[in-house]
Amino acid sequence: MLPTSHQLVNLAIGVAEEGLAAGELPIGAVVAMGGEIIGRAYTQERTLGRRLVHADLLAMIDADQRLGRRKRTDPLILAVTLEPCLMCLGAAMTLGVTQIWNGLESPSDGAADAAAQWQPQRPGEEFARVPDVDGGILRQQCREQFKRYAEVAKSPGMRRWASELASPPDQHG
Repeated sequence: MLPTSHQLVNLAIGVAEEGLAAGELPIGAVVAMGGEIIGRAYTQERTLGRRLVHADLLAMIDADQRLGRRKRTDPLILAVTLEPCLMCLGAAMTLGVTQIWNGLESPSDGAADAAAQWQPQRPGEEFARVPDVDGGILRQQCREQFKRYAEVAKSPGMRRWASELASPPDQHG
């Protein structure tokens, strides 16, 4: 049975909770093919001391390692607690993800608007397929995680960023 958007984002929230417990940003992701989770990760900037270790990118790398070059038997779905950035959207296109479900919009660097407006020169080519992006799934639970992160974040900049994500848009500013 294929999982629903709520079920997959809920799994991503659980992965984000693991990251939060490890002192990381509360961003988690899972990749599903059919009824199977084939990739999962949380953001690991603190743990690995690097910047290009986003939850969605790491989950897709996990899925790619498991799949290798074998044929996909079902569409790939990425579920992530925070809207993917352009880098992660590009990685999703390369992996062949057809659907992205996210919990919380990322106004400063989210790529959902870019995906909606993308007009590839040759749309039928394998890497030119833009995934459908649907957001706001279990948004409040994702906000709660960012609220808890903001309470313990050491960096004033990260505390402010997480607080803004934890607040509804009409409360920003």
